[in-house]
Amino acid sequence: MSDDRNVPALPPVPKPRARTNRKLLIFLFIFFIIILFILFFQSSLSRISAIEVEGNELMASEAIGQASQIAVGDRFFAFSSRSIEQRITSLPMIKSAVVKKHFPGVVHITVQEYPKVAFQIAADGKKQAVLADGAVIELPAGSSIPLDMPILTGWTDGDPNKAALCKVLGEIPESALSDISEIKPDPSEPYPDKIKLYTRSQFEVYTTIAYLPEKIDNLPAYIASLQEDHITSGVIKMLEVEYHAPFDPNEDANSETNNASGQKTGNSSASPTPDPNKAGAKPTPKATTKPSP
Repeated sequence: MSDDRNVPALPPVPKPRARTNRKLLIFLFIFFIIILFILFFQSSLSRISAIEVEGNELMASEAIGQASQIAVGDRFFAFSSRSIEQRITSLPMIKSAVVKKHFPGVVHITVQEYPKVAFQIAADGKKQAVLADGAVIELPAGSSIPLDMPILTGWTDGDPNKAALCKVLGEIPESALSDISEIKPDPSEPYPDKIKLYTRSQFEVYTTIAYLPEKIDNLPAYIASLQEDHITSGVIKMLEVEYHAPFDPNEDANSETNNASGQKTGNSSASPTPDPNKAGAKPTPKATTKPSP
């Protein structure tokens, strides 16, 4: 019988170094991620490949692109959409801008211009569009944009009344202005912001910039009622109180005045309109007309 005490003891088996292997794997993973990032930012995928602009009618896409201060080839992630929007909306004729980045490399810019409210003819004869913020943009030669809005004449650059008029016109539906062909300043002592409007239906309309939004809606119906009475031209006063010369100082003494109720008088000039601040008063347009030929 052998003695167990003579059997040599086996050496202990070392445990696997699992923790050391895990750290190595994490290090290798981070290393490869860094390599991929470096390769990506060195490739064309990290650059702007196209800049798309839409929504602009009057302002050139190139001008909007220049205002954005980005260009094809710039780093795609080097700017924020918000910063580009702020740069574009700083342009005087741009009301709002939305910038979206589409990977890979496409920057899409959608702008909203201030609406056209009128046109004007420059001193050199070139046609210009007037926007609701008062900005003036020259129309390109051979432009297909129809002159379907009022034409401003007699206004000077920097006139605060012109800026106020543009703002008001931007708030009025185009349908209400469809008969207006021209707008001129016609200030008077009681009404510094008085204007004269010429209609395509051959009437002259006197009102003010402040009264225009509330009174313009009644103008088409009133002109239609005059035409039903076979009155095809004349002066319409859409004011609260006004005193000025008749439509034609040399017109025949038999000229008639037609007021909004359809009553006619022999006076050749319109009488003042009632003050709406007085009880029971209801302002109505007054027309001084010529007999139809």
